[in-house]
Amino acid sequence: MKESIAKELLSIGAVFLRPEQPFVWASGIKSPIYCDNRLTLSAPAVRDKIESGLAQLVREYHPDCQMLMGTSTAGIAHAAITATLMNLPMGYVRGEAKSHGRTNRIEGRMDPGTRVVVIEDLISTGGSAIEVVEALREAQAEVLGIVSIFTYGMQKGLDRIAAARTVNHSLCDLDTLVEVAEREGYIGAGWKERILRFRDNPSDESWIK
Repeated sequence: MKESIAKELLSIGAVFLRPEQPFVWASGIKSPIYCDNRLTLSAPAVRDKIESGLAQLVREYHPDCQMLMGTSTAGIAHAAITATLMNLPMGYVRGEAKSHGRTNRIEGRMDPGTRVVVIEDLISTGGSAIEVVEALREAQAEVLGIVSIFTYGMQKGLDRIAAARTVNHSLCDLDTLVEVAEREGYIGAGWKERILRFRDNPSDESWIK
């Protein structure tokens, strides 16, 4: 599955690999990769594979799941489509509570003790997904884990997810993606190792040289 999803993400430009002209993240870190998994929503064939894959991961790792919760905003559509495929209730967690109306942060009816899986599009440092996990726990949900489309596999993200006492399962990861990208000609010889070196130490720009 990982190789199939990697090919699809590369084919529609949902993952950009541009080591010769690095992207600059909001933190100022220079990166050879940029992910925009929202593009999968406008590519029906790829979208079908993504949502079927997410459903497969939920069934495999969390068979007693009772509800899917999307991260705001990127995970909402994926959670909704996957929940439809699985005939499960769905909701999402806002970045912060609304300032009007019922001031909800969690949207969708969720009873205390509901067994929930969080749907996320991308795991880098894991911050946004963990915030959702914590918000759901505060609302007395039983969070079974996180299921995501893509993960960089950054150590900071792995450590934070472990510290939050949860798990993540992704359809695709950076190791698989750069392997496919090199084989399919998206990147030149030698760049696979340099991209992985960036992943292992994002603040070290020696991979650029």
